[in-house]
Amino acid sequence: MNRYIDEHRGRFGVEPICSTLDVSASAYYQRATGQRSERVMQDERLLEVIKTTHAANYCAYGYRKMWKALGRAGHDVGRDRVKRLMRQHAIQGAKRRGRPWRTTTPDPSAAPRQSRLQRHAPRRAVGRRFHVPALLAGWTMPFRLGVLRTHAGHSFSGCGQSWLAADRERGA
Repeated sequence: MNRYIDEHRGRFGVEPICSTLDVSASAYYQRATGQRSERVMQDERLLEVIKTTHAANYCAYGYRKMWKALGRAGHDVGRDRVKRLMRQHAIQGAKRRGRPWRTTTPDPSAAPRQSRLQRHAPRRAVGRRFHVPALLAGWTMPFRLGVLRTHAGHSFSGCGQSWLAADRERGA
């Protein structure tokens, strides 16, 4: 970008080019001189302190404990600044709010588990009537195993009213 501005600055000027490119002119001049900003230099110094403190504490501190440890060591920095630097450089604690980090990831190429209904229900039982005792009411509700087994094998029908109504119409 600096090269483009340098090539066309005689014809258009620096400020119009920078406003067209949505870049501040002061950033162009600073990059042209080769000076680094004060914030970048402070971040580099702070990052070294964060790395040594992190290693001294067995790599267990997250950004909140790291911020408190830096405050105890005499470094007056903001919590979000510590958080930003640790995130940018992939420094993280051993745990996150009491829950351990997830160390295993599922294998996308692995075969899915079979449904328990398909595994334990014999084929000949599909379509037969069973009675399931209700827990609180003390009555039984008839249903068909075919209602429970859907195309995915995981969905359950809340009640078998659709086929019960059809059976009533047929006089069953």
